Amino acid sequence: MSKRNSKNMKLGKMRYKINQKVIPTREPNSTHRIYCTNNKLLHMKFSSYRSPVYAKHGIVASSQPLASEIGLRVLQSGGNAADAAVATAAALNVTEPCSTGIGGDCFCLFFNNSTKTVKGLNGSGRAPGKLTLTKLAETGIKGTLPPLSVHTITVPGAAAGWVDTVTKFGSLTIKEVLAPAIALAEEGFPVAPLTAAAWQRGVKQLKQGPNADEMLINGRAPKAGEIMKLPNLARTFREVADNGKQGFYEGYIAEAIVKLIQSLGGVMTEEDLKNHQSTFDEPISVNYKGIDVFEIPPNGQGITALIALNILEEYDFSKLGHSTVEHLHLMIEALRLAFADTQWYVADPTVVDVPIQELISKEYASKRRKEISLKHTNLSYSRGIPRSES
Repeated sequence: MSKRNSKNMKLGKMRYKINQKVIPTREPNSTHRIYCTNNKLLHMKFSSYRSPVYAKHGIVASSQPLASEIGLRVLQSGGNAADAAVATAAALNVTEPCSTGIGGDCFCLFFNNSTKTVKGLNGSGRAPGKLTLTKLAETGIKGTLPPLSVHTITVPGAAAGWVDTVTKFGSLTIKEVLAPAIALAEEGFPVAPLTAAAWQRGVKQLKQGPNADEMLINGRAPKAGEIMKLPNLARTFREVADNGKQGFYEGYIAEAIVKLIQSLGGVMTEEDLKNHQSTFDEPISVNYKGIDVFEIPPNGQGITALIALNILEEYDFSKLGHSTVEHLHLMIEALRLAFADTQWYVADPTVVDVPIQELISKEYASKRRKEISLKHTNLSYSRGIPRSES
């Protein structure tokens, strides 16, 4: 064992008691971290030196090894990138339910190597048809919706997005694509340490819902390494696998979604679910230092990244050094400017006029760049004026 590895092993035995913080070890080049939550130590007993991964035929990157493995298996069985992406997303829904789920939305950018074109799918859901400003005012809500309000729930678009992605861009059937995740949910999976910690943080909230028995083990979160099974999620996936979008947006699943939301005071109806559709949108893009970068257009928030990249393009980062104070300052300020614009302008383009092309123009970026000080931060950027207002 080298001196360097020996030192890391010693550092691996150090114990820190903190609450919801991350403490780096003393090894300057180590990415090893010790995570603690709720005053309980979650100790990662190894140092992580991440290096690039290379592959000849295909590669899958996700936050969970089991999900990445499923994506690779789909590629090896003849699936393409679209098939593998949906299979991986479904597997993440099983193994990391604290982070992602079929009850949310999805977006897809698909590059066709034959035609050298990028196509986009917007799988986000809309607010219930009966959720009007008048209705919100009647509930006493003013300004921003509380994060846990039932009225923040939109029609879940992920299920339709998965089916449409596989149908439009894939080479397998949705039944073939979802089969590995169904098996994973039925047979069970070992819970990862970070997932166990996140699960523990959500116990109180889970107990307030009607499905606590499925999501908890004897009233508690699963521990790291425990085998967790999610049979109801497997049944939901199988319904989509067997019946496509109709299996999710009509029938008993749709009825259960609406029943729960309405029991909490929400106004979503089965008609809202039945009428949901993904949209196939032409991606928007900018060229950053010779590289074309694509995003889904609004209502998606990806335009934020494009605005920020345009602002940053004229800076020479090679002279600043990676992750130096100067480097990070410019990135942070550019993102603050971009978010100031997206928070003001980005909405449903079928309802309001979003000045997309003006927001991602080089001319507009040049104006916004002048607002950045190289010496000071600005915590309160205002939105810009991408087009004349009269």
